[in-house]
Amino acid sequence: MILLSQIGFITPASKRFVSQNKRLLLPLFLLVCLAVPSLREITITALSDAFFQVSVFVAATLLIYYYAIEHIPQLEMSYLSAKSKSLEVLFASVLGALPGCGGAIIVVTQYTKGQASFGAIVAVLTATMGDAAFLLLATRPTEGLTIMAIGLVVGTLCGLIVNVIHKPDFLRPNAQEQKHQVKVLPTKIIKISKPVWMFAIIPSLIIAFLIAFNVDFNQFGQYTSTGISLFGAAMALFTVVIWAYSSKGETYKEITSEDDECNPPSKLIKVLQDTHFVTAWVVASFMLFEILVSVVGLDLKTWFMHYAYLAPLIAVVIGFLPGCGPQIIVTTLYIQGIIPFSALAANAISNDGDALFPAIAMAPKAAVIATLYTSIPALVVGYGLYFLS
Repeated sequence: MILLSQIGFITPASKRFVSQNKRLLLPLFLLVCLAVPSLREITITALSDAFFQVSVFVAATLLIYYYAIEHIPQLEMSYLSAKSKSLEVLFASVLGALPGCGGAIIVVTQYTKGQASFGAIVAVLTATMGDAAFLLLATRPTEGLTIMAIGLVVGTLCGLIVNVIHKPDFLRPNAQEQKHQVKVLPTKIIKISKPVWMFAIIPSLIIAFLIAFNVDFNQFGQYTSTGISLFGAAMALFTVVIWAYSSKGETYKEITSEDDECNPPSKLIKVLQDTHFVTAWVVASFMLFEILVSVVGLDLKTWFMHYAYLAPLIAVVIGFLPGCGPQIIVTTLYIQGIIPFSALAANAISNDGDALFPAIAMAPKAAVIATLYTSIPALVVGYGLYFLS
């Protein structure tokens, strides 16, 4: 660092620019990784996976939800909460049990806005398996549906119990904690992304579903798979850049929180803002995980093979890791016959998928406690199935 300062690469002006534009560090880091030959392939893979496994489904889910509650207000969490706490928790579990992380992210967002209870948070985080559910349904549909059913039942029960123990607003950030001035630049930068998303969303959804169901793209042409990966990586990088320029990121909350709604409010703009925010955090986690695997040599397969009796416990611990990448690896190990169904079930209940990123950013205390709560049923179900089998 000192040497770089001496030769002029790091100047006071550049330091000031970085401190005032912290969001730009992520796209700059990605560009550096793409420029390094040894990291280029894993970077493209991580970007493509983040876009097709997360961003596309989050955008579609949020779009459907925001438009649905406009025409069917009974689906809004605040309405269900006022109507019946039990119904609210059940609906949260249903959203969590659905493949992907979009439903869980919606409940997390509604909780921070005071429209969902803490029990609903625990229910949805318990029920969700994240994007690993797509892989399991594609390869082992019976086990996939079984895991979804287990998550739905366990999530509902846990949510109801938590609502008995805690008040609905338990650990919810107060208005002062949530109030932060996010310096949203003119919505021109968001408007740039609108036509891109409108053009890309339908074909991207089709590709994402085909990927989720393990379709071999090479059957459509020699370079089809490579082209799709490059397209996904480009879209993910584009999304991260838009997120980076949507706010300077001078403060911690400007980096870790979703942007305020633009004026005038727009459902489509809000969907894009939330999608960009989630994508940025998911890309960061994917890159961190890939670098740990490639550079540090993290090997989950060896762990499970040497410590079979600890498989459910290890699966629960892995479930604590934010993001769906580690959980997809656990699901892959089950499909390959390396870990038992008990470990898969424990991980499915314990993991919070990509919903943990916005939860940590917007309500960190609630996120930590809710995650710890999900570990209890995860261990009970995991070791219960382990000893029964």
